[in-house]
This record gives sequence, structure tokens and C-alpha cells, in this order.
Amino acid sequence: MKNKTITIISLALVLLLAGCSFQPVKSLVGPPITGPQRAEFSETRKNLQQLPSPRGKIVAAIYSFRDQTGQYRPSPASNFSTAVPQGGAAILASALQDSGWFIPLEREGLQNLLTERKIIRASQKKPDTPNNHSDTLAPLLAANVLLEGGIIGYESNTKTGGIGARYFGIGGFEKYQLDQVTVNIRAIDIRSGQILSSVTTSKTILSRELSAGVYRFIDYKRLLEAETGYTTNEPILACLTQAIERAVIELVADGIQKNLWSLKNSQDSNHPTLTSYLENS
Repeated sequence: MKNKTITIISLALVLLLAGCSFQPVKSLVGPPITGPQRAEFSETRKNLQQLPSPRGKIVAAIYSFRDQTGQYRPSPASNFSTAVPQGGAAILASALQDSGWFIPLEREGLQNLLTERKIIRASQKKPDTPNNHSDTLAPLLAANVLLEGGIIGYESNTKTGGIGARYFGIGGFEKYQLDQVTVNIRAIDIRSGQILSSVTTSKTILSRELSAGVYRFIDYKRLLEAETGYTTNEPILACLTQAIERAVIELVADGIQKNLWSLKNSQDSNHPTLTSYLENS
């Protein structure tokens, strides 16, 4: 009878686990799982889009914007996953386009672009050429400025701290940690190779943990134990994006100050976005 009861209980547990494998697990606490959403605009992105208009847009080429830190995530998370995202060139191209000051050219995937142009030229020699490929291909647009640089620093534990207290087994604590990501962008004159402007910006990454609990005996051989808490971490991608966007704003402001490029309206030299970034640079 005992063995039969154990078998029934074991079978019930197996069925329960099998059922759980096909059902989404719902947490008792915490935010619900949501679908994909569009990324929220940061204050830096808003400042980037509010820059005054240029006299003429700058045609810029970006061949790469690599992670030059060589930093990996600490163990045991992964020894093969990098600490910062690897899409720096895509973020920079988006920031340049949003600024309204640059015309970014595709250079990171240049080989793919050239291959497609070869395919079009080959199809134009055939009698059944599609209408969208019948016209002669225009030459690729040449850049006036080459943008170089990359993610040059990722520092962990630049600042840590916390506070906590416990009295008769009841208490809590709070801990925080600051990391920092640093990027550099250089504008280079393609004809001379001269570095026209170089800007470096940093963004801190905040991680915070808050916890509270109770641990005490309420009676002989009766222990009460409870714990609650939460952890928040700033997304590294969002912090990297803000650092690159700020670098683009400072690049524009620095170029205006050095007369490398000019504003459409000279009165915009006192634009609040430009003056605030020049004062803090």
C-alpha cells in the first residue's frame, strides 16, 4: 500500500511538471511580461534632434566603430560574452542621421553593396531587365569626412556602496554599483588625413539592489523567515547609445566653434542645446 501511494504521488508530480513545461510560468511578484516595444527616447536623443539646422549637411563615412576595450562579462555569467554591445557603428549611424547635420554613408557593409551593384549591372545586359534596374547606376557618393573611433573604455565598480541595519532578526539593506562606458569619435579630413575634431564622452551605468527580511525564532523550534527585495540595472545598450549621441552633439558644437562647419542661421550660435554642451565640454 505504501509503495502504491508513493507511485501515485510520483506520477502526479511527473504530470504536474510536464504540464508546467507547456504553460507559461507566472510570477507572484514583479512586472508582467510584455511584448516588443519601440525604444524610448532619452533626453540626449531629444537634444540631438533639436539641434539647429546646418548650412549644408556633411557627407560622412563610417567604416567601423568597434569595441576596443576587450572586456568580457564577469564569471560565472560568461567568459565569451562581451561586456558592451558590438553594434556601435549602427548606433552612430542612427545618431548622425537623427542630428540632421550628417549624411552617413554605408561603409561597414560596403562589400555587400558592391556585390548587389554587380548583380544589377549583370542583369542590365539581359533583354528582360526589370524596370527598376534599367537605368544606368550612378556612382557611389564620396564622403567629405571620415568618422573614426570606438568604445574605448568600460570600467566596472568605479563606485560601490550601501547601507543596512538589522534588529532582533528584522532589517534590510541597500547596495549600489556604478560602471562606466567611454566612447571616442574623431572627424578626419579625407583629403589631408588631418583630425579636425576629436570628442570623448562617458556614461555611468547604475545597478541597485534593495532587500529586506526577517529571521527569528517565534517559539521553540519554530523559525520565522521571510525576505523581499528587487534589483534594477540600467541597460548597457541604452547607456552606450546616450554616450554616442552626446558625442555627436559635442562633435557638432566643437566643429561650429572651430569654424569647421556652419549654421544655417548665424543667430542659432546661442541655441541652448549648443551652449549647454559647449559649457560642459
